[in-house]
Amino acid sequence: MTRFILLGGLLGTLFASCGPEAEVPYQAFLEEGEEFGGGATTILDESVNAFGQAAPNLTGDKDLLFVTGNAFFKRNWVTAPASTEDLDGLGPYFNARSCSACHALDGRAAPPLTPDEEPLGLLFRLSKPSGGEDLPDDNYGFQIQPHGILAVEGEGFVSVSYREQPGIYPDGTTYSLRNPIYDFSKLNYGSLEPETQVSPRIGPQMIGLGLLEAIAEETLLGFADPEDANGDGISGRANYVMNVETGLMQIGRFGWKANQPTVRQQVAGAFNGDIGITSSLFPDQPCAPNQDCSEIAHGGDPELTEDILDRVSLYSEVLAVPRRRDWEEPEVLKGKGLFESVGCVSCHIPKIVTGNYDVHPEFSNETIRPYTDLLLHDMGSGLADNRPDGLAGGQEWKTPPLWGLGLIHVVSGHTYLLHDGRARNIEEAILWHGGEAKTSQQNFKDLDKSGRSALIKFIESL
Repeated sequence: MTRFILLGGLLGTLFASCGPEAEVPYQAFLEEGEEFGGGATTILDESVNAFGQAAPNLTGDKDLLFVTGNAFFKRNWVTAPASTEDLDGLGPYFNARSCSACHALDGRAAPPLTPDEEPLGLLFRLSKPSGGEDLPDDNYGFQIQPHGILAVEGEGFVSVSYREQPGIYPDGTTYSLRNPIYDFSKLNYGSLEPETQVSPRIGPQMIGLGLLEAIAEETLLGFADPEDANGDGISGRANYVMNVETGLMQIGRFGWKANQPTVRQQVAGAFNGDIGITSSLFPDQPCAPNQDCSEIAHGGDPELTEDILDRVSLYSEVLAVPRRRDWEEPEVLKGKGLFESVGCVSCHIPKIVTGNYDVHPEFSNETIRPYTDLLLHDMGSGLADNRPDGLAGGQEWKTPPLWGLGLIHVVSGHTYLLHDGRARNIEEAILWHGGEAKTSQQNFKDLDKSGRSALIKFIESL
């Protein structure tokens, strides 16, 4: 089976071994139509709004629903009771007041730059191991929420600092990676339990989510090789999680560990965990076992109407993928060849055809280029959070899609990557790859400086 790699946290898991840089005519790597990463849903936009456009092939009244969904995505929620009944129910504990607070312009959140800066957009998931079921921390539940509504104290503050970790390429070029250190302070409801495990998760860019949901399960399972039967060192596997609407286990696709099966459930989960808004999917307030929320005012049962959930879900599903830039440039084409030869395509699958997608038939049978397999891969101890999530182990992460990566600096104003934003750029993200991606990481390091630059230039074109 042919596998296309994935560069770990930012890039996913690198696969297969690769040889030295080959002298291949660059035009040999050029494919017709490869600039249209989202197929017919691709848009031409390189501006600060590049991640906020609707797919151009929507039908019916979806364009109107997209506009209203965008309004609700940006709108601040308020404490209940309020005159704006459809938009009250914030908290009682929360990380942000709106979706866009963590996904400004539908882009990627950034980690704090200083230890005293609030980590907005960088969340900290919590759980205690208990056989096959993860349990909440008794005092803080499944997530640290630093804010509380009036008369309710927020849960605490997380300070983020970094320790530099120097390294050197075989050609003598030096580099430095930054290793994050997290310090929990001002905990208002007691200490975290000793067995509680913590996982940092940064808010990613929002593009192409509906296209990823449109990929058939059999296609994803065709990429999987959990026992590494082909001996290439890559053993991607699917995470199976509960679809709370159907009650059935389903392949996870969304979240850093593929812990949500659909965009709609991802949206409802974020409303609940991040903003403190209940819905038909998640009807319980995000309160820890030792927190008494019974006397705190709420905004209805549930607080999120089906209409708003539908519109925000649609908005999130149909955000378009921007067209690639510079895909025909010789250096980019050279980098594309190197991206394959060093093994990145084992996990970062370049090209996939979607299946039949009932939610948005416009996205069915589209040739897309997301550069992901949506599978879990062991990325080594350096990136480990040591916290399981569904079937995902403490060293496993989902291969993130790479489309739009080169526009993050335009939309979000930074280049921080990986699940916790520790990588300051694409190069550092590659160098953090370990585990299944270790061979590919070493292959990248073995390239000369011009080869490394070309490979990065290719990724920046996506």
